[in-house]
Amino acid sequence: MDHQLLAFITVAEKRNFTRAAESLHLTQSAITLSIKSLEKKYNVKLLDRTNKYVRLTKAGEIVYFHGKEILGGYQQIERLIDELSNSASGSLFIGSSLTFGEYILPRLIAEFNQLYPKIQPDISIRNSTRVLTQLERGELDLGIIEGKIENSKLTIQAFAEDEMLIILPTQHPLAPKNEIDLMELKQETWIIREEGSGTRQALERLFVENGFTPKVTRTFGSSQIIKESVEAGLGIALLSKWVIRKEIQLGTIKPIRIKNNPIVRSFYYAIRSSDFQPKTTELFLEFLKRNPYLIDNSL
Repeated sequence: MDHQLLAFITVAEKRNFTRAAESLHLTQSAITLSIKSLEKKYNVKLLDRTNKYVRLTKAGEIVYFHGKEILGGYQQIERLIDELSNSASGSLFIGSSLTFGEYILPRLIAEFNQLYPKIQPDISIRNSTRVLTQLERGELDLGIIEGKIENSKLTIQAFAEDEMLIILPTQHPLAPKNEIDLMELKQETWIIREEGSGTRQALERLFVENGFTPKVTRTFGSSQIIKESVEAGLGIALLSKWVIRKEIQLGTIKPIRIKNNPIVRSFYYAIRSSDFQPKTTELFLEFLKRNPYLIDNSL
């Protein structure tokens, strides 16, 4: 382990020398010495320090970004060596996009924990783009995203399908229908997810494939807010069946399909391209592949 690099990254994340020292169980002078040694090594200033804050310089940003990858590599080596002589145990860091992470992953984790009680999954929920960024940096063992995103550093593979539906307020004039032509929605206000979201990418692909330009769009960063906005009559949206199951059962929104154009996307898992994966990651991937019934998308 590169202790100078670890000290630098901890200071950058804590934004404070004292808190970094406490986190690493070191003295503040030891932390300061590590930072000075690192700056001397690269012959560049890495941190701007005042009485109020600690901030990365441009050079510091470069060292921080690549340093995270380097430390992640050290941790990976330690885990792989340990697994040669021990049964699978310890943390499994999973990053998931919102739809899968909030509506499907919890029951998968519950089932997985029954089989492997010594493995402790640690879940973070992000949009698909941020999941892949964290995975590249070595902050995650495994990512689950919505839609295919090309990335030369990662292995990305589809493992399940997800149907998406247009949702309308129940009082909408088109609500009595079960299927409509997309052009019937040209004058509607579309409520969409933020940039980087797999749900937004699916909607934009639908628009492009059909030569469709919405009249008005509103951007929200949460599927829950989008559902509530549709219920309130603020517009219409495209969401996964998984996201709207309860609302359909309660009758608070109306799902509707596009005629002759089912909107189906895939969920993908992503791992760093390497011959060696932690045993915890391998076990979870095997679990995903052999238990498709847990991701049944029927309503």
